Amino acid sequence: MKTKTAQPVDKRERVLLVGVSLKGKSRARTEASFASRDSLQELEELTLSAGGNIVATQLQVRDALDPATLVGRGKLEEIRDEAQALNAPLVIVDHDLTPVQLRNMEKGTDCRVIDRTQLILEIFATHARTREGQLQVELAQLNYLLPRLAGRGTEMSRLGGGIGTRGPGETQLETDRRGIYRRIKKLNDQLESVRGGRGTQRRQRQSVPLATIALVGYTNAGKSTLFNRLTGAEVVADARMFATLDPTVRHLTLPSHRKVLASDTVGFIRNLPTTLVKAFRATLEEVREAALLLHVVDASSPSAPQHTARVFEVLADIGADQTRQILVLNKMDQMESTGNDTADAESLAQRIMGEVKAGARTEAIPVSARTGAGFSELLQAIDNALPLDPVSRERFHIPAGEGSLIHLLHEHAKVLTSQYRGEVLEVEAEVPESVKRRLSGYLAE
Repeated sequence: MKTKTAQPVDKRERVLLVGVSLKGKSRARTEASFASRDSLQELEELTLSAGGNIVATQLQVRDALDPATLVGRGKLEEIRDEAQALNAPLVIVDHDLTPVQLRNMEKGTDCRVIDRTQLILEIFATHARTREGQLQVELAQLNYLLPRLAGRGTEMSRLGGGIGTRGPGETQLETDRRGIYRRIKKLNDQLESVRGGRGTQRRQRQSVPLATIALVGYTNAGKSTLFNRLTGAEVVADARMFATLDPTVRHLTLPSHRKVLASDTVGFIRNLPTTLVKAFRATLEEVREAALLLHVVDASSPSAPQHTARVFEVLADIGADQTRQILVLNKMDQMESTGNDTADAESLAQRIMGEVKAGARTEAIPVSARTGAGFSELLQAIDNALPLDPVSRERFHIPAGEGSLIHLLHEHAKVLTSQYRGEVLEVEAEVPESVKRRLSGYLAE
């Protein structure tokens, strides 16, 4: 007798996605339609990253957004019927909802409804690992929740004052709101402390003039894979959006034997919530303070110029748009080659440069972080772009008790030989000019 093999049960939450596109005229209408479809496709990736099971997608075209329900009463009924038919208890909307729209959509669909910002916050909360990242996410969540407290149901109803008070008492809404304000203030104080700590770390790094490069780019462009290959780090490289949230800093040795610091950062997306940009100010300062930005672009994406333009906008928002950049055209191995990869890369670079109106301080290097192709050219471009700090071979006599200076040499120079002679350590090393200046008093005659 044959037994049937039990099929695995998908325990992911079933989700119905809803997008809205506004009507326009001629070319503007076409571009808006494409942008809406791209945005909805991005919402699908975000939902999958959050662990959702997408059962259906709806894209509505309207003359204007409905201020009460976003999509209109008729569309709400359609969404409710389809959600019930597909057993989808959650509706995710590719738009930022006002408190009124959120409440009316939940009432009209009999489903839980969340918008794009809340979905992104959920993903960030899942991926935050460090204490700083967790504080930043919680602050953004509270700032999002604050204006949406009113009208959330019976849990926000008034409390009776009790015998002898003869008043309605304080509303639960006021109690919750005051608690959130207190928590926000505490989080801001803690993040200021983190920011001060980062400033101290940055000043310590700058005590030895060591250039810093920051990897930036649209999410899922391959920044973490590139960072791992450059530095030998083991940062999580995942196709899910926002797999890397907390910044990582590692040393990188350039062809000139100079050492620099490389920092991996969170990826950007279109319509990145303002609350997140503000909350992650401490992290994004690493980008603003960098001497060079490696702007990683997914060359295989048909939306590469638009994604690049969006990153340029975020960089302008945080005051890093004037920093010199290298456009790293990643995933060249996945492009549909015409037989001339160099021509493909040059054509893509020209289209991107034209889209973002990049200046002379930006150059493009095609690479593949997966295969390592183009990395020698990328390293040489980084070497050429950074301020010169020539390396020379020197001998030092350092007292054995000066542990910090000995550590400085091992950390920022290539030690060739070292030998103790009594209370003095004799060191021969290939050392950058900036480190040599700090140790000039210990140079061997």
